[in-house]
Amino acid sequence: MIEKALPFSASEIKKAVDEYETPFYLYDEKGIRENARRFKAAFSWVPDFREYFAVKATPNPHILKILHEEGFGADCSSLAELVLCERCGIVGHDIMFTSNNTPSEEFRKARELGAIINLDDISHLPFLKECAGLPELLCFRYNPGESRSGNFIIGEPKEAKYGLTRAQLTEAYKTARDWGVKRFGLHTMVASNELDSSFFIETARMMFEIAVELRKELGIRLEFLNLGGGIGIPYKPGEKPVDYMEVSEGIRDAYNRLIVANSLDPIGIYFECGRVITGPYGVLVSKVIHKKETYKNYVGLDACMVNLMRPGMYGAYHHITVLGKEDWPHDHMYDVTGSLCENNDKFAIDRMLPRIDIGDIVVIHDTGAHGYSMGFNYNGKLKCAELLLKQDGKVKMIRRAETLDDYFATLDFEGLCETGCARSA
Repeated sequence: MIEKALPFSASEIKKAVDEYETPFYLYDEKGIRENARRFKAAFSWVPDFREYFAVKATPNPHILKILHEEGFGADCSSLAELVLCERCGIVGHDIMFTSNNTPSEEFRKARELGAIINLDDISHLPFLKECAGLPELLCFRYNPGESRSGNFIIGEPKEAKYGLTRAQLTEAYKTARDWGVKRFGLHTMVASNELDSSFFIETARMMFEIAVELRKELGIRLEFLNLGGGIGIPYKPGEKPVDYMEVSEGIRDAYNRLIVANSLDPIGIYFECGRVITGPYGVLVSKVIHKKETYKNYVGLDACMVNLMRPGMYGAYHHITVLGKEDWPHDHMYDVTGSLCENNDKFAIDRMLPRIDIGDIVVIHDTGAHGYSMGFNYNGKLKCAELLLKQDGKVKMIRRAETLDDYFATLDFEGLCETGCARSA
């Protein structure tokens, strides 16, 4: 079994375990910043390049602040994400608001903040006009349907609820222009957690071709093309990360052949990646509290699917390191489980690991994105804390663990009994 390197040293993790109760998430500020700089540097040739970090991946103000300091914007898809950005000082065109089935109050908040609004459906154009007014700059999301294939997580474009058809794009831009919109962008998102660099190059080529077509059809010159996110990370040992430079050079070649050759240069190129920016730089740290031997061998953690639902939801692979046993032979097969009343509450199934003992610290890799943020409260389980390893080596709590008071705060116990039971609860 190939062991996968952690973004932290064993001593750093043990120090955090000594100070904070498990389970918890731990993020690496230095790793996130360095990765952000590599991503930006790869596209330094683009006249107007911007990465709008997908807030849904890791919605924590400390993470957003770090990335904003590195020049990133924020991709939002809900009212809460918009307000989170506002409280972090991220406003205006530093926000790309891409939602679907959008309530009117979310459009109004996006307009209030001056965000770039990316419409998911042609019917949202009159809806936005009525509820919030049309901005000077507007973007539409394109769904390529059968002309492109998606991947396992996001599904086939023709089956997706997102975006406009190609014919609807022309109609939408024409209507928006006639209604006074003066500036335009175009967006798409056709994959999630994709490791094939050619996928993103092909997406760029497709978008460049549409930019040329819209110029010829309507005389509209797009200001930017948002190529979406979807750049994956190597969850499994032996997988290779996406080469930013390879993607960049492929996009640059297509840009020269289509955008420059058709006198549409310069045009902005934007991304809205989340997973690849923070995913490899976060781990879920948990402790073994039980072992069970029946028809299989089980290891029970103090974390559960509430803390990380991807394995149970998608069957997603997350590598597991047993701290202090990195060099031990992986000669025991376990199901690594949580404590929910659901049989899919498993972080790993039939996983070969070193011998595990009660009290061992288990580190689940690559949870810096779509980990904490996808949590829930089934069985009344409480979400854990988030910690940040600062560049100076200190560990800072950036979100405390939930408490029972948090869980009960929205419930109404008034009048349920006359003996004070509601108050004692």
